[in-house]
Amino acid sequence: MSYERRCASDVNTRLAGSEFARVLRSGDVVLLSGSLGAGKTTFVQGVAKGLGVVERVTSPTFTVVREHACHNDLGITTLHHCDVYRVQTLDEVLDLALGELVEESGVALVEWGELAASIFGRDVLRVGFLVDENDVRTIRVEDVAEPGRLEQLRAWSES
Repeated sequence: MSYERRCASDVNTRLAGSEFARVLRSGDVVLLSGSLGAGKTTFVQGVAKGLGVVERVTSPTFTVVREHACHNDLGITTLHHCDVYRVQTLDEVLDLALGELVEESGVALVEWGELAASIFGRDVLRVGFLVDENDVRTIRVEDVAEPGRLEQLRAWSES
């Protein structure tokens, strides 16, 4: 089952991210996919705000992984923001040990997550970004089968 939300601006995309943060649980890995400029980093900025990150969130394209302290009532203490755009092989993704990053009260959001998908299988949340000819983004959370999240995602998509 998938859920969609349309966003006509960066402000809407950040708001969608902020509200999506309420769906997250410690240990989650979220794979973000979409073309350049589709809104992945903007969405992560919103998630960060929703998780109570106070510092500025930028794309970790050259550092690959950035960690941000979170302050929220969800029990999530660290946001690991990853960008595997410049990673060339699956072995390089394995070397990042993304699964280990989230073991203790953390979540990981991975931009260009298609490359990392085979490592995690179905134990991830997949979020796709499409941009239409009017620059309206459609954010789609895909293949969610976890009953506990379905109502939260339904509410998120209807906002």
